[in-house]
Amino acid sequence: MAHKPRSEMIAETRAKLVAAARHAFGTAGYADASMDDFTAAAGLTRGALYHHFGDKKGLLEAVIAEIDAEMGARLHIVAGNAPTRWEGFVAECIAYIEMALEPEIQRIVLRDGPAVLGDPSAWPNQNACIRSMAENLQRLTEEGTIVATDPEAVSRLINGAMLHASLWIANAPDPEATSKKAVHALKTLLEGLLVRNRSPG
Repeated sequence: MAHKPRSEMIAETRAKLVAAARHAFGTAGYADASMDDFTAAAGLTRGALYHHFGDKKGLLEAVIAEIDAEMGARLHIVAGNAPTRWEGFVAECIAYIEMALEPEIQRIVLRDGPAVLGDPSAWPNQNACIRSMAENLQRLTEEGTIVATDPEAVSRLINGAMLHASLWIANAPDPEATSKKAVHALKTLLEGLLVRNRSPG
């Protein structure tokens, strides 16, 4: 029987550790997740964790990166299903905020992530989000849908509002009610970008 290439074995080991940690972080929370328990669940040793991720914090970063990539793929579909670029942009922003209601995202990304890794606005994925949003806003400006403003500046403001809304929802006593308030407020803010006398559609 042929041996698997080393790169494939490394990828499999990393994937096993991330999957086991993701389950542990999502159910027990980062602080209470035992490294011995989730490495054993993956059929691996604590040494494998240190080798591939450095420590538990490094593993949390990898779990969040995986969840973030999945969120990004879902948002891309939401935007793509809308009839116009503007409606897609608004739907994507709203969907992002509403994801803060999902238990796994709430616990791992929005509660434990900031507590362990610091300010989410400084995480590596944020620059890519802002760049993508700025490109979208630039196109909306060029097609005459929104008023001409600096796309990076507006992207940073919207991105910050969305991030803070998500953190607010995740930590609120009543996340559902808070989400409704946040979505309504965001829609109102975004509509302020529209060129006057143009309908939101």
